[in-house]
Amino acid sequence: MKKSLFFLILPLAVVIGLVFTNCEIKSKTKPSQKQLAVVKKKDPIAEKKKWEASPDGIMYKKWEDSPEGKKVSASYDKISKNIEAFSDMEAVVTSVTFQRENASPSGPKWLIVKIGDEDYMMQFVPEEFEKLKSLKVNDKIIVKSRSAGCSPNHPYLIISSDYIAKDNKVLYKRDLSKNNGC
Repeated sequence: MKKSLFFLILPLAVVIGLVFTNCEIKSKTKPSQKQLAVVKKKDPIAEKKKWEASPDGIMYKKWEDSPEGKKVSASYDKISKNIEAFSDMEAVVTSVTFQRENASPSGPKWLIVKIGDEDYMMQFVPEEFEKLKSLKVNDKIIVKSRSAGCSPNHPYLIISSDYIAKDNKVLYKRDLSKNNGC
């Protein structure tokens, strides 16, 4: 009886040992998703230097050092505190029909506003722009923005269109629950 019990428990112990060993080997040899993400991450500084050496990077640097680029950069400096605080900026609409050269009519729509003594651009997809159809040139509005960007292809600083109100009535407010808060 003891021998038969021994022969039944021995294979069971061997199988359990192999299962645990196999799991341990798999966990040691197979990298986790987190480890793969770290390996795939590239050095952002090296990537930036690589881009700056590319034709696009060289063109951007030239534009950045040009009078037009410096003007756009200075316009950012004037509103940067408002952007960081997401605070009200009084603006005057200067154009509701601006369109870039060679742009598709079904492409993005632009609202040009003057804040202080500088012009700024706000981009909208056509469906979003429908909410702003009531705006006219010289309308005074309140704008809030979370970010701004520049491009050598645009004449003014581009501020994000997060909030627009006229006469205490909200005309447009970005829904941050879409697109993961972007």
